[in-house]
Amino acid sequence: MPIRAGKDALIGVGLAFTAGFVDAAAFIALTGLFTAHVTGNFVLIGAELVSTSTGVLAKLLALPMFILAVAVTRLIALALERRGSPPLRPLLALEATVLIAFAIAGVAMSPLGSPDGAKAIGVGMLGVAAMGIQNGIGRLVIGHLAATTVMTVNVTQAVIDVTDRLCGAKLDEQVSTRLRRTLSAVAAFAAGALAGAFGIAALSFWCVLVPAFVLIGLLMVPDRRSGS
Repeated sequence: MPIRAGKDALIGVGLAFTAGFVDAAAFIALTGLFTAHVTGNFVLIGAELVSTSTGVLAKLLALPMFILAVAVTRLIALALERRGSPPLRPLLALEATVLIAFAIAGVAMSPLGSPDGAKAIGVGMLGVAAMGIQNGIGRLVIGHLAATTVMTVNVTQAVIDVTDRLCGAKLDEQVSTRLRRTLSAVAAFAAGALAGAFGIAALSFWCVLVPAFVLIGLLMVPDRRSGS
C-alpha cells in the first residue's frame, strides 16, 4: 500500500502540474483560450461577444475538439483493456506526444496573428486535444485520485474535509488520504500555472516541453494493475 500510494501521489501531482502549466501558458499565448477546462471558454465567449473582441471562433471550436480527444482516449483505452494491457502509460505517452506537437507547432507558426486565424486555431486545438486526453485519463484510469484539470471540485472537497476536522469530527484514513490528494493537486496545479505563465513569457512555446517531459517522467511509474 505505501508503494502504491507513493506512485498515485506522483501521478496526481504530475498531471495537476501539467494541466496548470498548459492552461496558463495557452491562456496567455492564445488570447484567453482555456485548454484544460473548456467550460471556461463559454464564459469568455459571452464576454467577447458583448465587447466585440476576437477569439470567439477558437473558443467555439475548443468544445468539439475536446469531445473528439476524450472519445479517442476512450477508444484507445477500450482497445488496450481488451488486450489485457493497462492503458495508463500508453495514454500518458499519447498526451506527451500531443504536447510536444503543440510546442513545436507554436514555435514554428509564431507569430500566430489573429486569435481567430488558422495558425492560432490550429495550435490552440493541439493544446485542447492534449488536455482532453488528460481529462479522459482522469475519468477512465485514475478516477480514484483527485481531479487534475479542474480545481473547483478539489477546493470544495478540501474545504469540507478541513471544516469537519476543525469542528472536531474524526476523519477516517480514507478521508485523510482524500484530503492529502486534493490539497496536493491544488498546490501542484497552482505551481504549474505560475510556471506556465512565466515560461510562456520567457521561452514562448518552447516552455510547453516542460510538462511534456513531466509526462515522460510519469511513464516510469508503473500502471496500477487492479482496475486498469
